[in-house]
Amino acid sequence: MSIKYDVMSSKAEEFINDEEIMETLKYAEDNKHNEKLIDEILEKARKKKGLTHREATILLDCDIKEKNEEIFKLAKEIKEEFYGNRIVTFAPLYLSNYCVNGCTYCPYHYKNKHICRKKLTQEEIKREVVALQDLGHKRLALEAGEDPVNNPIEYILESIKTIYSIKHKNGSIRRVNVNIAATTVENYRKLKDAGIGTYILFQETYNKEAYEELHPTGPKHNYAYHTEAMDRAMDGGIDDVGVGVLFGLNLYRYDFTGILMHAEHLEAYKGVGPHTISVPRLRSADDIDPDDFDNGIDDDTFAKIVACLRIAVPYTGMIISTRESKECREKVLNLGISQISGGSKTSVGGYADDEEEEENSAQFELSDNRPLDEVVDWLIGMDYIPSFCTACYREGRTGDRFMQLVKSKQIANCCQPNAIMTLAEYLEDYASEKTRKDGYELIAKEIEKIPSDKMRELVKKNLENIKEGKRDFRV
Repeated sequence: MSIKYDVMSSKAEEFINDEEIMETLKYAEDNKHNEKLIDEILEKARKKKGLTHREATILLDCDIKEKNEEIFKLAKEIKEEFYGNRIVTFAPLYLSNYCVNGCTYCPYHYKNKHICRKKLTQEEIKREVVALQDLGHKRLALEAGEDPVNNPIEYILESIKTIYSIKHKNGSIRRVNVNIAATTVENYRKLKDAGIGTYILFQETYNKEAYEELHPTGPKHNYAYHTEAMDRAMDGGIDDVGVGVLFGLNLYRYDFTGILMHAEHLEAYKGVGPHTISVPRLRSADDIDPDDFDNGIDDDTFAKIVACLRIAVPYTGMIISTRESKECREKVLNLGISQISGGSKTSVGGYADDEEEEENSAQFELSDNRPLDEVVDWLIGMDYIPSFCTACYREGRTGDRFMQLVKSKQIANCCQPNAIMTLAEYLEDYASEKTRKDGYELIAKEIEKIPSDKMRELVKKNLENIKEGKRDFRV
């Protein structure tokens, strides 16, 4: 008996339904030259209220050159209208690479006996945070392998408390997002009480059969428990959740459709879609060769995925990491990406201690190794505002309240001033001479774009206060 597709179901195999995905993929394949249908979908997309998973998959499959040009143009328009020219910056912080899972694509898998295993003490976490603050970071994504003995929830909670407690010079971490394994409603409540920002969990692949083969042992093998984690996180009070797949593990069309079905489920069942969607691609790592998976996608296909996701879920932030090269990141910034990492280390203890033995604990190879200041100046050079803002989280603009602002296109009234002020903080405290000069030239132009006279004058006043040493202004 086939499993029924139900976006309102609490069961993973019903809201991520294989039969529905396969029918969608066939329908998209059959209609990729259907110019009339593609025009109808694009017309709907121009209303900037999103598309269904089936409509978006048709656009993804479309191979009509002129229509693809329209898709990329529309993605750029939506990105600019909802998110402007602001790009939020963050860095991952790896606490521990101890893990009990057998994931075939990750060097943390428990059978890997030659990776350098490490778990940070609270003193070591302090050193990492100071090093990150000295770079200028205000927002972290906490990472840890799944190991109930070495990395229990109590360790994660203590680490979050430590991170928030550290004030070094003018530095502070104002938002800690958390990317740890699927857990219980009770533990999600504890994370919420600890003051986390977004809870992030990558699905890796939505194909149940492929998922179970890729995760042969360990608690992560349980497809339903993993896939239903966002529902439990929201039940635990976390209203900002971030989803993602690891492109290259499975067929990209399947996972593209699956991630949009997941977004539709959260919107329908929980009243608010994902806060972010991440689009990492499989990369080389200790004892991991991406060629073993035979599902890699080229840069042009990757750009098309980003563009179609942006059109389908215009209200959702999109994240790209240093897995991708400078050239690739530059290409997709226009098409929908709103957050990037910079100056990242994927090794445990890699910020404070850059020794080779620490690098042997890295989760994957980076394609963009530039320091944060170089990334910031690169963004400025393209007329993007590198934003270190965390105001929405601290002002209670999360979950449905944040989405209402985005969908009404009012979020820019908060984000533009906050982005400018946090960039000024970075320029005063951490920037090189060139970046500082370039940054203030950009700020001078961007201030004049603030529509409200009152807000414009407030920002100018706060910029003077920042130059005098005061910090943490937000609207």
